[in-house]
Amino acid sequence: MDIAYLRKILIEKGLKITPQRLIVLEAVKTLNNHPTADNVMVYIKNNHPNIAIGTIYNILDTFVEFGILRKVNTEKDIMRYDPILENHHHLYSGDSNRIEDYFDNDLDLFLKKYFTKKNIPGFEIENIKLQIKGKFKP
Repeated sequence: MDIAYLRKILIEKGLKITPQRLIVLEAVKTLNNHPTADNVMVYIKNNHPNIAIGTIYNILDTFVEFGILRKVNTEKDIMRYDPILENHHHLYSGDSNRIEDYFDNDLDLFLKKYFTKKNIPGFEIENIKLQIKGKFKP
């Protein structure tokens, strides 16, 4: 993972660059599978055993708060972290707990038009994300 790119992300969000933040961000990006906090901790403990678990949780929360990561909740209420901030949807398999990113501009346009037409009273839509449940074929 390019450390200059990770530094740029933190600078753009106005966060102080610390070794711990770089390590957590690198872990989420390297794991590249919508990791849980536990996945991130195992990865970090294997590569940087001196970082406290509480620090990892605090950094993940800060990254969500500052828009560096997004939380993705699964059917089993397991919180996962997504480093991709561009608009996209998720394909989710409850059997394997696997999540894959799904990009579809036609679907995005359809959903935007649909909900604009519905004009839900007293509600302003900021973003639409679908989690499509199914099973991945081998």
